[in-house]
Amino acid sequence: MHQVPKLLLAGWLSMLLGGCFSPTPVETHPAQCPRTECPVCPTCPHCPKCPPPPPTPPPSVGDEAPASLQPAAWSDLPGLRDDALAEALPALRGSCAKLGSQSHWQPFCDALAALPGGTGRGQVAALLRGALQPWRLVNADGSSSGLVTGYYEPLIRGRLGRDGVARWPIHGVPDDLVAVELTGVYPELSKFRLRGRVADGVLEPYWTRAQIMALGDAFAAPVLLWAEDPIELFFLQVQGSGRVELPDGRRVRIGYANHNGHPYVSIGRWLIAQGEMTLAQASMDGIKAWARANPSRLDELLGVNPGYVFFRQLPAGDGGPLGALGVGLTAGRSIAVDPRSVPLGAPVFLDTTEPASQRPLRRLVAAQDTGGAIKGGVRADFFWGFGAEAGAMAGRMRQQGRMWVLLPLGWHSGDAQAH
Repeated sequence: MHQVPKLLLAGWLSMLLGGCFSPTPVETHPAQCPRTECPVCPTCPHCPKCPPPPPTPPPSVGDEAPASLQPAAWSDLPGLRDDALAEALPALRGSCAKLGSQSHWQPFCDALAALPGGTGRGQVAALLRGALQPWRLVNADGSSSGLVTGYYEPLIRGRLGRDGVARWPIHGVPDDLVAVELTGVYPELSKFRLRGRVADGVLEPYWTRAQIMALGDAFAAPVLLWAEDPIELFFLQVQGSGRVELPDGRRVRIGYANHNGHPYVSIGRWLIAQGEMTLAQASMDGIKAWARANPSRLDELLGVNPGYVFFRQLPAGDGGPLGALGVGLTAGRSIAVDPRSVPLGAPVFLDTTEPASQRPLRRLVAAQDTGGAIKGGVRADFFWGFGAEAGAMAGRMRQQGRMWVLLPLGWHSGDAQAH
């Protein structure tokens, strides 16, 4: 890793940290008249042919500040008695594979490991109540509900080499990507890592997505595979992992390896701001349909999101993809969270509703992943699993929900946010 002098680091730290800390502003666009009809009328006060202003996009969801934790009672968790808690055991065991050596988690993980085969719901409930304490997540503004979205492991079509069909590169980590650990200089920023590149002895922000696309073959990063569809590749990056099916039927599994350090910006929100679709239309399927109907504007659309994910090839297998915790995700029982609010690995009770529905979705899950768009307090991304059916559920999920974090007895709220 390149070493950066402290004085130089201090000079550009605030610039690069803008992407780490600042909520993404929502752009608004004044009405613009078509030049062929109204060339001198930017606000259209006297031009009946000008289109109305595009609808104002929805505000950013929630506060991106981390949550606080308030002690709660088990009776506060709605629907806990109706959840098939034993179905969460694979996810809980996955978390304990990483947390079990920590002193505060060891009693719970030891008791979990001692459960016999065929353990039922009652035994799991007794274990939870005997070893853990529920804490209610509360947003910085005092509210206790927030956005719950969904994600999945997609399958896209691709090839080992570029040809006339597969023309979009799936990049590995570039050699010039520099990661800067901040702990030694700014201990309060220990949870953040800067990414950039060295140019003429100066560390600069890394290339944005638009710049990487413009560089083309001149972009110095290894190419793992070639995708057949750029919008499918984009959403694979958003999901963070997936599988690529080759023409002979073989499937190559790839997962998140690194990131260019730029913040995630919603292309759906941009399409709404442009007046191209309504909020109700801005689902994953709706965005894909727009992209395929407007191929000449595809680069413009994708370039709205400056963030770019680099991948690595993973071993083949039918288990879930690796999450940020380093364990395989469990369909329907793993979520992505903001680790500033929820300790990675912790069990969480989630109270939300099914996609595009008012049917309750209340279950025990494990916080085992993170995501560029998963920022703030009460905020979760629910992992639906692999394939098209999971993708359909994930693409429609944009619900409100509440969260309770289950932490070891004797744990304090300050401890929860320090891990």
